Amino acid sequence: MPSAQINQPSNQIKLTNVSMVRLKKGKKRFEIACYKNTVQSYRAGHETDLDNVLQIPNVFLNVSKGQVAPNDEIVKAFGKGVSRDEIIMEILQKGELQVGEKERAQELERVHREVVEIVAGRLVDPKTKRVYTTGMVEKALEQLQSQSGGGASSGRQAGSKGQQQQQGAAGEDRSQSRDQQSGTSTPSKQQAADGGAEGGDAKPAYKPKWTGVSTNKSAKSQALEAMKALIAHQPIPVARARMRLRITCPTSILKQSVKLAPKNEGDEPEKGTVKDKILSYVEQVETQDVMGEEWECVGFVEPGSFKTLGEFINTQTKGRAVAEVLDMAVTQEEK
Repeated sequence: MPSAQINQPSNQIKLTNVSMVRLKKGKKRFEIACYKNTVQSYRAGHETDLDNVLQIPNVFLNVSKGQVAPNDEIVKAFGKGVSRDEIIMEILQKGELQVGEKERAQELERVHREVVEIVAGRLVDPKTKRVYTTGMVEKALEQLQSQSGGGASSGRQAGSKGQQQQQGAAGEDRSQSRDQQSGTSTPSKQQAADGGAEGGDAKPAYKPKWTGVSTNKSAKSQALEAMKALIAHQPIPVARARMRLRITCPTSILKQSVKLAPKNEGDEPEKGTVKDKILSYVEQVETQDVMGEEWECVGFVEPGSFKTLGEFINTQTKGRAVAEVLDMAVTQEEK
């Protein structure tokens, strides 16, 4: 009796315990078989050797069935003259990573931990300027996630699109229920529009929500979203930790005239100097001195103002002034 291997098509290769990356190109779907936990490392630039990423250096139509992509299908989809490595790299970079539930849960947990650590290092208690523990930050985020309609850990365990789509509506219903219990009411979008038209009331300001982490975005971008939600809703008293800068500028430039932001909305811009403009971005001056022909100021700046300050320095002083970051996040007042 002939064995199954003799009857098996020559272009089929059986692979097990793999991570697959899938890319639809033209009308065909192409797959490659990779070692577990290597795809993200390759995409992050930590791994550059394809031999350490691929279980087998080949392009498949179906990895699980071991069906290798015919050359004519590859040429039709990717074009002539494209090397195998170039095709594989395109699939690696642009393709969708297929992982099992266990691997997905582990990746969500890793991203969750990273997000919490970033947030804990960037937010402080506004009064004491001290950071919160990661445990306190995690509980605050879970509270926001629960208010948005998702369970405290549903984002990490499931991460499904269906849950995320339902969270916004569920969170709005919970918000209205809490307001009714406290004797207030939150208008719907239509009611807000009608109220604004009839009574002249301002439209309620949008508050960012937190629905949990996902593997589709970087931990840094998700941490920024989490910080915005925490600051907007204040489940615990939080504020962005200020940056500590050293600003230096030639004294010959300091007295140059510039327009300052008006104190009240609608007012004409006021006139001032370069020094006045720079100091308008500094929340608290720590030290200020003139050494020879150079002025130096060390102080605290809100992170949101740093980019604008840098743009002003580059344009108004043509790069002769410099803003040097001494501390990205000051977590306690200097004594």
